[in-house]
Amino acid sequence: MADLQDELHSTAEVGELDLDHPEQLTGLAPPAAEPVAVLGGETDTDPLARAHALLADHPVADGYSGLAWALRRLSWYDLELGESAVDTDVPRLREGHVGALFWSLHLPGGLAGERAVGATLEQLDLVKTVVAAHPEGLRMAHSAAQVTDARNCGRVAVLLGPAGAAALDDSLGILRALHALGLRVLTLSGASWAGENGLTRFGEEVVRELNRLGVLADLSGASDATVRRALTISKAPLMCTRSAARALRPHPANLPDDVLVELGAAQGLCLVPLTAEQTGPTVRDVADHLDHVRELAGPGSVGLSGTYDSGAAHPQDLSDASGYPRLIAELLGRGWSETDLALLTWGNVQRVLRTADFTSRAARQRREPSMARIAELDG
Repeated sequence: MADLQDELHSTAEVGELDLDHPEQLTGLAPPAAEPVAVLGGETDTDPLARAHALLADHPVADGYSGLAWALRRLSWYDLELGESAVDTDVPRLREGHVGALFWSLHLPGGLAGERAVGATLEQLDLVKTVVAAHPEGLRMAHSAAQVTDARNCGRVAVLLGPAGAAALDDSLGILRALHALGLRVLTLSGASWAGENGLTRFGEEVVRELNRLGVLADLSGASDATVRRALTISKAPLMCTRSAARALRPHPANLPDDVLVELGAAQGLCLVPLTAEQTGPTVRDVADHLDHVRELAGPGSVGLSGTYDSGAAHPQDLSDASGYPRLIAELLGRGWSETDLALLTWGNVQRVLRTADFTSRAARQRREPSMARIAELDG
């Protein structure tokens, strides 16, 4: 992440902004974070019971769900009652203690240009329609504060994104329009301005505009050169919504050790996917990746990405959104502290959302919306 010394001091956690104190926007330090609460006086030694107790206080913020596209093939569904045709519904989200869920707007391969823009808008509209039809279980959220509010009301917070880079059709105006409709995450891959050689000049301008808007950049699937360049120029934390450790499993979307170290140093976030292809066929395999990412990037830079309803095969005992307590029980058995687990499940995603919001408010005081065009910058 680019040096913020001229704008704001870096921080491990950013709390809610107090608009009665405008120095938080123009001063040099963001507000202090609330401390992470942990379980106290726990006497039950059963790891699964401890996992349920911890998740009741610190639910899972799941970084990727393919539910929106999966629902398109169903003529009727009821997510609040339960829906066996998909991996995700409200009863299983509650059983798994999921408090927030990023709904992917990714599209099947081959769509580009106006077709990609139109299909992304249809996906976005579908998510909003589904959430509105299930008000007892789901609630739209666009900020860390709204995520917390939804959780306090007993609802699962739904955040829009990631969307694919093709959805922009190389237009920063379309990016702003998608943000106005609620987009919170954009994947930096699959576009001419974010390729094997890294970001082009227009690609760098996309990252700066993401920072100004408060939209998080997703680096999963991006080339190592794109990842490193984005880490250099971004003033907001970066996410990898579906990346594990390449040292343990050589999948192209997994991250090499040196990039994990850089991501941790930049206070970014690696969301480890629960897929057999990327992390392995068992709960222990997933836990191995989480151990590895935590060791290299730090406990403040690791999170969870169910990737349910994305078409991927999942490890045993993690076949749907209800399985998170079994994973947390495995980590408790490995000696993870309750503080680190609270960061893994909830705290790290909240920190990234809050920091992106803070960075956006500061950037909008200095920077007007970019009118740059790809033809001008990349030729």
